[in-house]
Amino acid sequence: MKKLILNRVKAVLAEEGKTNKELADQLRVAEPTVSRWCTNTQQPSLEMLFEIAKALKRDVRDLIVPYK
Repeated sequence: MKKLILNRVKAVLAEEGKTNKELADQLRVAEPTVSRWCTNTQQPSLEMLFEIAKALKRDVRDLIVPYK
């Protein structure tokens, strides 16, 4: 079964030149949590998605895969 890609956290981290650990430290979450977001194993809450966007200085819409 194909895993749905719902967020772009991993791509945006790469674009910004940041690591999972750096984001985890900024958000005060465990590094494995960020890893699960990056692999789309787990999705961040809507509130956390806004915190991620703020930490990465990006529009929250940059973190979501468009869906029609």
